[in-house]
Amino acid sequence: MATTLEAPARAALGYDGGLTCAINVTDLDAGIAWYRDVLGMNLLYRVDEIAWCELESPVGRVNVGLAQRESVAQGGGATLTFGVTDIEAAQKVLDSAGVRQDGPIQDIPGMVRLLTFYDPDGNALMLYQDLMQAG
Repeated sequence: MATTLEAPARAALGYDGGLTCAINVTDLDAGIAWYRDVLGMNLLYRVDEIAWCELESPVGRVNVGLAQRESVAQGGGATLTFGVTDIEAAQKVLDSAGVRQDGPIQDIPGMVRLLTFYDPDGNALMLYQDLMQAG
């Protein structure tokens, strides 16, 4: 029965396929630099009057918004999880940038490989390699 309700709800809300994920940071300049230099995102725009910017992620129609705050709660909120084709190669990129990680790559055999890491404000982010698509 839930399946019959899902399609009308999607239509009623009028989703356009885009997604912006908001993350709080303590320093907007440092946040922009980190998401650009470490994760390869491009700055789309910045509004200093409200301490907000938006970056284009490497995933189509998925943007990351950064909001500057005086303090940032550690470990709360959503975790942005980006798909990669080679998680070990991606981990080496994070290692070379000195990015703090939450332990080694986790394996769920035949399904997915996961790696949790943190931005400079302690926001958790994750990479995944989909093993179900690999063959």
